[in-house]
Amino acid sequence: MKHLPNILTSMRLVLALFMFIALAAAAGDVPGLSNSISPEAQFALQRWAVYAFVVAAVTDFFDGWLARRLNATSVWGAILDPIGDKVLVCGAVLGLLALGPQPMVVLPAGLILFREFTVSALREVGAGKGVKLPVTMLAKWKTTLQLTALALELVIAGWGAFSLPDDPGIREPAALAAHGLFWIAALVTLITGAQYWEQTRKALT
Repeated sequence: MKHLPNILTSMRLVLALFMFIALAAAAGDVPGLSNSISPEAQFALQRWAVYAFVVAAVTDFFDGWLARRLNATSVWGAILDPIGDKVLVCGAVLGLLALGPQPMVVLPAGLILFREFTVSALREVGAGKGVKLPVTMLAKWKTTLQLTALALELVIAGWGAFSLPDDPGIREPAALAAHGLFWIAALVTLITGAQYWEQTRKALT
């Protein structure tokens, strides 16, 4: 049972990879497949990508909760967990952008990617100097906001794949809500990035 948290974290990495490949294939960005995938197959790939993303996002909560409940925290888990989070978020962002032009998504998506890579670099530099950057409560909320917003954006981008009514009175408010939450997630992401930057600066000076 004590290996279950690490199994869930590893499963998140596998699901994130599957999700990204499925979205890329649905967008026709996999060499050799762009001309051979039918519209029905593209819709199926988009649906399964979203399902994989949602399951992976749920494991993000349960692996940490189980690790604490089972007293099964480990160095390997501490390494895999943030990697799993970043791979899932970055893979979803890149897969979302691959599905087509989305003006309301590009800027917040780029800001999220910028922050994630910057904080990863800060952690690496800090680790070399013996500086640890503990995860803050706001950073945990940031991850929840990112995952929720990305799930909504993926549904909006694959609206037809889910046989949702093609009614502007329904689709446009749903898209507006998804975009708004995504921008909020990007803002919180930048705030947490600035916090980690300041923590690292103070620790190194």
